[in-house]
Amino acid sequence: MRVFKSLLIIGLIVLVSAFAFISSGLYPIGADNPHTRVVYWALETLRERSVANASKDIVVPALDDPKLLLSGGPDYNEMCASCHLKPGKTESDLSLGLYPVPPNLTISHGDHGDGHVSPEQRFWVIKHGIKASGMPAWGVTHDDQRIWAMVAFVQKLPELTRLQYQILTARTSSNEEHGH
Repeated sequence: MRVFKSLLIIGLIVLVSAFAFISSGLYPIGADNPHTRVVYWALETLRERSVANASKDIVVPALDDPKLLLSGGPDYNEMCASCHLKPGKTESDLSLGLYPVPPNLTISHGDHGDGHVSPEQRFWVIKHGIKASGMPAWGVTHDDQRIWAMVAFVQKLPELTRLQYQILTARTSSNEEHGH
């Protein structure tokens, strides 16, 4: 019983100390001041495991349809490229100013520090966004088909040359007529 009381007291002290620290405003929250290693690890682990858990039951449609690629390209160019970049770019004003730095989606999965991201996980992130990261929840304004089109485009993005990217991201009257 004595051990239980000691653990309870220690737990309460830790909780009160954590609350006092959070309430103090002492932790630097500016995007130009990186998190400590422990905080960064905790946030990244929380993000990765949360997305993996939330996306585990998503059924992936056929993403090799050229129409998906053609409709996802213009959306990526208009909504994503300023943070996640275009072929041949390694940074932008937005990507430099965000913390954590958004992954460069023009390079192969795993080369930008986020490991392999499955289509289900990518769909979930595009649809729901990531809190306090700058990643918006596009599902508020875009239906699932449009989001899957962006997923299909992002999967092909690392293979695209600058010219291919330019062709695939051009907005056409056909895109606009279908709400894309």
